[in-house]
Amino acid sequence: MPAGEPFSAAERDDIEQAVKQAEKLSGLIFSVYVGNADPELRSFAERQHASLPEPEQTVLVAVDPAARSLEIVTGEVAQRVLSNEDCRLAALAMTSSFAEGDLAGGIRAGLLQLGEHARRPATLHTEDHV
Repeated sequence: MPAGEPFSAAERDDIEQAVKQAEKLSGLIFSVYVGNADPELRSFAERQHASLPEPEQTVLVAVDPAARSLEIVTGEVAQRVLSNEDCRLAALAMTSSFAEGDLAGGIRAGLLQLGEHARRPATLHTEDHV
């Protein structure tokens, strides 16, 4: 890995695949930020989230490894299907992996868990015969 790069190419690919899978499961948009968010991650993450193309439908997972901080920011539409408890459980899964030194695996697990919690309900299609 190049100096300063937190992920290998395979780890980046795993995270990208987790983003795609979470989006497919939920119909939401997922975004990940990993880096320095000096001075305070929450306000930084909220600003990042607001600058995204469709923030109302987006879930942003922001991680500052140096500060050992994690924030999940959800837009208005995303909040309808992801409760604070859902986000707290995903954050717990992520931080458990982070504590074991697995940053990429933690992000991947959290994204998939968020996607599962926000899963679109199955719909029954009926055909009207005239």
